[in-house]
Amino acid sequence: MFMKSAYKHFEIDYPKFFKMDRLSKLAVLAAEVLLGHPNTSKENRNMAVVLSNKASSLDTDRKYQESISDAHNFYPSPAVFVYTLPNICIGEISIRHNLRSENSFFIFDTFNPGFLKDYSESLLHSDKADEVLCGWVDVDEDSYEAFLYLVSSTGNHLHNEQQLTKLYRTP
Repeated sequence: MFMKSAYKHFEIDYPKFFKMDRLSKLAVLAAEVLLGHPNTSKENRNMAVVLSNKASSLDTDRKYQESISDAHNFYPSPAVFVYTLPNICIGEISIRHNLRSENSFFIFDTFNPGFLKDYSESLLHSDKADEVLCGWVDVDEDSYEAFLYLVSSTGNHLHNEQQLTKLYRTP
């Protein structure tokens, strides 16, 4: 319900949103808030996307497992199966914002600011990206959490583990 309300609140016009799994919906919503509507964002952005979470695609995996677990009611859904990898949410962001860039999805027990900092800076210093959309997007049953940020080599704020931890913990 929250995601549908947020979609309406931010006046997002993207019909494909309603076909996505919950992890992709949350990632697309968070990216939309941070990056703005694709028509207002920069053209040809060299933006990498690096996301992480704890549950991987477990929320969708459970739904898919239900569709194949009963031999008498065996109806696997290709529409659900496609979302059984967590990096699909990066693909949805990339399609929405026309990104053709480096991307990775990592699984950690908790938010890992040190890793995100090091990995994103590696992408920037090796000229694989001019900007990196980073963060934590996690959905598991009734729990969901999104924290995204954008980093570049010309930013105005410190990009360090302490700052990221502080931002992540700020409600």
